[in-house]
Parts: sequence; structure tokens; C-alpha cells
Amino acid sequence: MKYEDHKVSDIKIAYIGGGSRGWAWRLMADLAMEKALSGTISLYDIDEHAARQNEIIGNRLSNRPDSVGKWVYQTAGSLKECLTGADFVIISILPGTFDEMAVDVHEPEKYGIYQSVGDTAGPGGMMRALRTIPMYVTIANAIKEYSPKAWVINYTNPMSLCVKTLYEVFPEIKAFGCCHEVFGTQKVLKGILEDSLHMDGVTREKIHINVLGINHFTWLSEASYEGIDLFPVYRNYIEENFNKGYIKDEQHWMNSSFTCAHRVKFDLFMRYGLIAAAGDRHLVEFMPGDEYLKDEKTVEAWKFKLTSVDWRKEDLQKRLQKSKRLVAGEEEIELKPSGEEGVLLLKGLLGLERVISNVNIPNTYKQIPNLSERAVVETNAVFSRDHIHPLIAGEIPDDVLALIKPHVENHETILKAALTCDFELAKKAFCNDPLVKAKCGEKEVEELLRDMIRKTAKYLPDGWDYVTKKEDALCFSL
Repeated sequence: MKYEDHKVSDIKIAYIGGGSRGWAWRLMADLAMEKALSGTISLYDIDEHAARQNEIIGNRLSNRPDSVGKWVYQTAGSLKECLTGADFVIISILPGTFDEMAVDVHEPEKYGIYQSVGDTAGPGGMMRALRTIPMYVTIANAIKEYSPKAWVINYTNPMSLCVKTLYEVFPEIKAFGCCHEVFGTQKVLKGILEDSLHMDGVTREKIHINVLGINHFTWLSEASYEGIDLFPVYRNYIEENFNKGYIKDEQHWMNSSFTCAHRVKFDLFMRYGLIAAAGDRHLVEFMPGDEYLKDEKTVEAWKFKLTSVDWRKEDLQKRLQKSKRLVAGEEEIELKPSGEEGVLLLKGLLGLERVISNVNIPNTYKQIPNLSERAVVETNAVFSRDHIHPLIAGEIPDDVLALIKPHVENHETILKAALTCDFELAKKAFCNDPLVKAKCGEKEVEELLRDMIRKTAKYLPDGWDYVTKKEDALCFSL
């Protein structure tokens, strides 16, 4: 890398999952709008054709006169080629296909278990972890061999277990996980503040918060804007709008599969006194299955949505068509900020900015004193040149801690199950999950888990064959 005039050039970013149709394009736009950074982006994907398409798209964008950040995009044929010489590594992959995700999300519905996302907690999140962890073992070993000093930024879910696996395999790794869910809650606070106090021009970045929890089940114990304590403002708004919720754009809310009215956030605040800092669709999957996800009628009443995998498949087809248009030059990437902070964090680690942001890393510094040091927690941290300095967030209140602990325990259990292909450990985690235990006994859990393993076996290690073979033998004997 070369430093001069508040700029850094010759940066190499290794992008694992570089064939992404969606998130990669937002990163490209963010980088194209940042004049202080330039270099090479090495795209690696098991779908090499997708990576080569993004190479064309990225280079076309970089060559546009309105792109001030200049990057050369290159497809790598192997992890070694991608990682060698990298200053930063970005990981954003889909573990399996949407067919596997359909099993994650919809197979548990046979047992009355509903999931609104299915990528972090619940049976869907745990099955996704069983597929993802072995992939991350390979990635961590490759980073250890080819770019051990690189900063590694993870965007893949389940976030906590992806980061945990990287450190399990390579303890000296410099890895962290980024998630935008907290930003969304800041935007809700911004809107409520503007509506309640008739203020204009409130910016999300100036809403100062203390973050504590685990990814997608994160909480705010402090929130203020220019000296205004936002907790009383939030409480008053909830008391007046609890049934309606908070909806900024009614039309968008009606048409989107990802929006919510934030009524679950409101309810959790009234119950526990902290501001839950993720979208309702994520929050509900950490709670007992007889509460917000009891049935589809209950989901409708709380004004969030169950995102079907059929919708995701349809959306993928649209993105594939967009990719063709971008490659052909029939459409251009729009240069507008994505709302992510990845590029800002790169600048922090390069010493161009001093940044405070929420980050997912091990609890090594006891950022949350009443959670294990092995837990991957989400708290604020200061990003400065080649360092991340975690901030002490403080203890989680006992009643909220009781909600979080089963999931922290399951992170340990599922990690071990994935590394050893241990059915009994996976079953133990399923039985301990609040969504599952509200709906299933041990017998039903075993049936569900075995079916989910069998139906996603293509993307699981061979070590799980004994489970599927046992199932086949049982069917034959019947």
C-alpha cells in the first residue's frame, strides 16, 4: 500500500463470494464514491462465471468519469490466488442454494415452527450453521496460510458463528463481523425524534448509542441526540402509537417482504426497558416460539412478515437478469451510498479516519462482563490505524441476559456439532432453542433434525452420511 496526500493506493481486497448479485454491487458503488482509496479487488467464487461477470461490471463502473475511487477488478481461480498479498478480506457467501434455505425455513413449519428469516437462530439458523462452519474452516486455514496479517470482514450469516469459527481455527486472525441492523434502529429513533419533537435534519450518525448483545439480538442501553435522552422520547411515542407501530412509508411497507412496523421492538422495550436494536423479523426468532411466531395470525397482528424462500428465488431471477444487463452495458450501477459502513471501517483501519461503530468480535476484552470471553458479542468499538479497540458496553440486565444465554450456549454446541458431525450435539442445540422447545418434544426434534440433514446433505460434509444412511436403512426396513 502507498500513503500520500490523505489517500491510500495499491490496496488489495480479497472478496470471497465475489460473484454476489446484489451486495457486491453496493460495495462497488461505495468504493467508486470514495476518492481516498484505490487498488485491486480479487473476486473469488465457487461460481467462477458469476465472479467474471462482476469483474466486467466492476471495471466498467471504475472506468466511468463519475467514479472517483479507481479499482481494478480481477477474477481469482483459487483461494490462494485471491488471498495472496491481500490487505483486507471480505467474506460474503451463501452456504448452499435457496433450495437448502427452503428446507431451513419451511421444513420446521410441519411442526408449527415459523421463521421470518431463518439465517441466524431457530432451526433454520442452526442448519445453515452446520453447512457454513465447514466452509469457514477452509477459509480460515487459507487466510492463515496466504494472508495472515490481513483484516477480515465478515458479512455472512449466521454472523456470530461465522466469526467464532474464524477465531476457533486461527486464533490470531484479525476478523470482525459487520451488520447494518443497528443502523436501522438508529433510523427509527431518528424518525421518532423528528416526529415527536418536530425536528428536521436529524442524522443517524449523530444518534449516539451504547450497543450490547449478540448479532441480530442486539440492545441499546443508551441513546441520545445532541444532549437529548431518547429513552423518554421513545417511551412516549410507544405509549401513543403502540398499536399502529412506526411506519415511515406505508406503500413501501405494504410491498416489501423485509419491512416491519417495529411493534415487536416497542413491546420488548415495555417489557425489558432496553431498545431492541434489530429488525423485528430477526428479533422474534430469538424469542420463545409461542410468542411472536406462534402462528401466521399472530405474525400479522405484530405487523412483520415471514419472508418465503419462493420470494427469494423470484428476487434472484430478477438480479440475474440485472447482472446480464450490467455486463452488456444496458444498465449502469447507480452511484448512491448503500448505508453500509464497510468502506468507512476500511478508512479507519488505514488510519484515514477514527471511527466508532458496532462490531461483532469475541468477548475477549469482557466488553460484556457477564458473558463468556468465548462468546462473540456485538458492541461498539473504535477503529484506528491497524487496530480495533472494543468499548466496554457493561453488563446485560438479568432478564435480558436470560433471553440471550440459550443462544450463546447454542453457539458453542452447534460449533462443536459442525466440527465433529455429531448428531446428538446438534439435537441438544435444537432442544435448547426457544423457538423449537416451545413447539416440539425430543422425539419431534429428532425427526425434524434428521429430515433437515437428509434434505440438505448435498452441502454438508461427508461426516453426516451416517445420519442419512440410518434414515435410508430405516425406510428400507419399513
